[in-house]
Amino acid sequence: MNNLFEFEQDFVESLRCIPMVVRYKLDSCGVKLKLEHWNKFSQDARQLLVQNPISTPEEIIGYRNLLYELAEQYTNIPLKDLPIDDYFPWLEITKLPDTVQQKAGEIGINITLKQWQDLSPLQRFALIKLSRPSHENNNFLPALREFKIE
Repeated sequence: MNNLFEFEQDFVESLRCIPMVVRYKLDSCGVKLKLEHWNKFSQDARQLLVQNPISTPEEIIGYRNLLYELAEQYTNIPLKDLPIDDYFPWLEITKLPDTVQQKAGEIGINITLKQWQDLSPLQRFALIKLSRPSHENNNFLPALREFKIE
């Protein structure tokens, strides 16, 4: 299972953009991967980053090591380490992030706490990322529809 979303379908086959599942893994293991890196990776390398799990501390370390190996193999651009927060808002189920609720409200949708709780951590991560003020937000409504929140 790839965990690729329907709202990503315009680039899923080619993996020309970094999909949410990989962005989720990057945030979880504290690595900044630029699109410049991603575009130099082979299709197989990209697929490996989509598929490799990060469910345990060992898998997170292995994923991080894989990222560094791929960056060294395919690019001459060093990766950057990011601090890993103790708090991941996509794991929070007692309160919706303000940015998500605000963005939903802008398009006339009210997300209930129950709806938020019923989402997977990856789905919550996607909504958080898609609701950031610095993001284009083109996929926020398609993501809500895909997650059956309307």
